[in-house]
Amino acid sequence: MKTDIEIAQEAVMLPIKEVAASYGILEDDIELYGKYKAKLSDQLWEQVKENKDGKLVLVTAINPTPAGEGKTTTTVGLGEAFGVMGKKAMIALREPSLGPCFGIKGGAAGGGYAQIVPMEDLNLHFTGDFHAITSANNLLSALLDNHIHQGNALEIDTRQIIWKRCLDMNDRALRNIVIGLGAKAEGFVREDHFVITVASEIMAILCLANDMDDLKERLGKIIVAYNYAGEPVTANQLHAVGAMAALLKDALKPNLIQTLEHTGAIVHGGPFANIAHGCNSVRATKTALKLADIVVTEAGFGADLGAEKFMDIKCRKAGLKPDAIVLVATIRALKYNGGLPKDQLNQENIPALEKGIVNLEKHIENMQKYGVPVVVTLNSFLTDTEAEYQFVKNFCEERGCEFALSEVWEKGGKGGIQLAEKVLYTLENKESKFAPIYPDDMGLKEKVETVAKEIYGAKGVTYAPAASKALKKFEEMGFGNLPVCMAKTQYSLSDDQTKLGRPEGFEINVRDAYVSAGAGFVVVLTGAIMTMPGLPKKPAADGIDINKDGIITGLF
Repeated sequence: MKTDIEIAQEAVMLPIKEVAASYGILEDDIELYGKYKAKLSDQLWEQVKENKDGKLVLVTAINPTPAGEGKTTTTVGLGEAFGVMGKKAMIALREPSLGPCFGIKGGAAGGGYAQIVPMEDLNLHFTGDFHAITSANNLLSALLDNHIHQGNALEIDTRQIIWKRCLDMNDRALRNIVIGLGAKAEGFVREDHFVITVASEIMAILCLANDMDDLKERLGKIIVAYNYAGEPVTANQLHAVGAMAALLKDALKPNLIQTLEHTGAIVHGGPFANIAHGCNSVRATKTALKLADIVVTEAGFGADLGAEKFMDIKCRKAGLKPDAIVLVATIRALKYNGGLPKDQLNQENIPALEKGIVNLEKHIENMQKYGVPVVVTLNSFLTDTEAEYQFVKNFCEERGCEFALSEVWEKGGKGGIQLAEKVLYTLENKESKFAPIYPDDMGLKEKVETVAKEIYGAKGVTYAPAASKALKKFEEMGFGNLPVCMAKTQYSLSDDQTKLGRPEGFEINVRDAYVSAGAGFVVVLTGAIMTMPGLPKKPAADGIDINKDGIITGLF
């Protein structure tokens, strides 16, 4: 089998204007970035906004493991399968971050014969959206420090600056820094911090904004610091909004590319799901729903993170309603959750599968709590056995889920027809009664505890003094009606990444919280989760290269 990048480089892509035309998009409504990438114009929305919405299918997964799950691969392959069946389908995905691309995870274009292309462009600079977000974020930082240097008319307390600089790279050395060293002209000396771009509030704002006016209103609400009286200081007070919005004017427009089989893919925005809200932009999803009969989107990491936030944050804020959920698992990952070492996953082991399938069981239960019908799919591996397959199939069907085997990695759209048929059956015969898992008027701590108990399976929540103080203050400031965005490890239902399967009797430990007033949620930090990841001992960057002909190798 060829590598993902070899398959992508051999692909015969259609000019993107032809892909656009297949969805009724005129050439005047796209802004070309070369032959195979385009942005969708603001005018397009005005033309399609009265169209009937298509059906919305969310793809999520069990907790990620080193054995691999293939959520994006399944999303892409399902979209291709609908195309094979003659259905007008579109995919809506996030843009990959350079951090994991050069770190441990690699890119995020799918895999095998279920990929979106051009794969190298997507995983690297793409259309520059992340650079624009980084620039807007750091412009606000520069204006903040300059305001203090130029006399500090807003009386900003430099001990209570909460806005952080950002960089779209895993760089642990920038987590905690000191700035302003040197002469008086270099500014005030203070502690500062970096977050990865995909965890920045501006990324969240871009993904939740409906249009430029909404974007500017949200940018203006960003709380950057508190003054000596303890009152919030906003980006609007620093007169930063206009310039930030100018930097983001093109980034706000969704990007259109294609799959290997020419299904349209709107790829836009990229907040991490373990520290941000983990979904592509509202504009991308809403536009796709007006252009296609079926839209397949995904939420990052396991269903306890991305899917929970998709429904409790994105759908709540944007008025969206998922019609079906596809929950991705693999035999290998389930056996890993059952305690089987990675080097033994290729052997049939029903006892390990039986022990580890409780992780899938919890995710099924969680998704059903939202009132949305669930289809479970097994991403097929050659080492899977018939006995293992039948065990998982029976397990899922006993819990009221449709079940299908997916072979999209190997066969592209044709390998996803079984799954597509199950999804179509679900869309046509099972009603979605979607509702968020908690109401707006519930207290912040009660919201945290609802997610911890109902979704994670915790027995309770403990709060560090700083976290309790922050949550109380946010309610006093009028932010108590906002949803919570839980920052938690992706590797476990708990906040301890070593607890696999379906842990019980644990507590979620909340160490701090901050309000993203522009995005419209309260971020709750649990366990040891970092908003600036680090690189592993052997980064993926070690294996990436480019030859004299411009051919990139090692990207995955």
